[in-house]
Amino acid sequence: MKRQTIIGAILAIGIVGIGFAFWMMWRPAIAPVNHPQSADREALDRGRRVVEAGDCAVCHTRPGGAYLAGGLPLVTPFGTLFTTNITPDPESGIGQWSLDAFERAMREGVARDGHFLYPAFPYVHYRKMSAADIADAYTFLMSVDPVNYTAPDNHMVFPMNFRPLVSFWNLLFLHGDPLEPLPDRSAQWNRGRYLVEGPGHCSSCHSPLNVIGGEKSSELFNGAIVDGWTAPALRGLADGPHPWNEAQLVAYLTGEVAEGHGGAAGPMLPVSLSIAQLPAEDAHAIARYILDLKKTSTDEPSAPRAPAAAPSAQALLGASLFEGACASCHGSGAPMRTLESRPALAQTSAVMADSPRNLIQTVLQGIPMSTAASSHYMPGFAQVLDDTHLAAIAVYLRNEGAATRPWTDLDKTLKSIRAQEQ
Repeated sequence: MKRQTIIGAILAIGIVGIGFAFWMMWRPAIAPVNHPQSADREALDRGRRVVEAGDCAVCHTRPGGAYLAGGLPLVTPFGTLFTTNITPDPESGIGQWSLDAFERAMREGVARDGHFLYPAFPYVHYRKMSAADIADAYTFLMSVDPVNYTAPDNHMVFPMNFRPLVSFWNLLFLHGDPLEPLPDRSAQWNRGRYLVEGPGHCSSCHSPLNVIGGEKSSELFNGAIVDGWTAPALRGLADGPHPWNEAQLVAYLTGEVAEGHGGAAGPMLPVSLSIAQLPAEDAHAIARYILDLKKTSTDEPSAPRAPAAAPSAQALLGASLFEGACASCHGSGAPMRTLESRPALAQTSAVMADSPRNLIQTVLQGIPMSTAASSHYMPGFAQVLDDTHLAAIAVYLRNEGAATRPWTDLDKTLKSIRAQEQ
């Protein structure tokens, strides 16, 4: 009898374990619905703002593609993902999704048919959003033009191409409830916290990731590398060696040129253009919250300052190249400095940063023309300047802006960026 009891207990544990594993790796489908009726203008306007705050178009609109139809490749350490179609097309988009299905995807990372979404879709942050904002976002998405387009298949390495494994990732990183205002903080600070930690999912780019792609909780907002660019640390911006104030950060966040710092480029540029579509008070709230982020004990100490040396032959070459390629827009006497507020490069954040990565990328790729500010445009010089010229310009500008902190990894960073172009 005792043996039967033990066997029964083992079987019961096995059944519970199998059931738990099955539950972990499977979710039921939610029944499809017909396209919802049109909503009132106020709900659509609110939803549009939520979608802009969540940077949805940044990822779900590929270059040359239809708005929100997906197909943008996202290169990760685990392979390449292609963003999905989130227009209300019933076949290839989310036109058959109910609000319940949409909210489950936003909070749990599960599609309407029950398959797990990869956490490149930042549902770990979207779950912090309010139910009202999620509902408004759904209303707006269901109002955009439906587009019949299916993104290419993902190319994920084994075992990450087995989607149910995402369920175990969720066990580790999918936590928390919708954010509640902190009573000891101002309404502006709480609004900024909500936008940064919720729909804006800023830490997903500005925090280092662990080996399985989760944000390192002890190093949130301490900076990372994204698409070959430096997503800088957001901590200590107000009191760092090249401090920001609220007006400067608001200008940067909304696609303008920030005095003394320059403008957004690379992956941050489309984000800034989305923020520019929000009410002005939201940009100020985001800036207020970010400027309140203090450095942590895990932050790396600043590089020691070296005595300023006499200009090297490389810096002199850079000065000559700067006069020929850059001074017409950025030189001290350039008319465009006055007419279009183009910045002096020596004091921009890209030149003052600890890494030369963003300066190199900006010179190589340029900054696309946008409607936010004509002064933000810059042509790329990838086909004009070779590595020797790029390094010389970088050394010259660094000497101009931070001569006591020369970059020691310039050649290594330049080679790394060039290798990614292959």
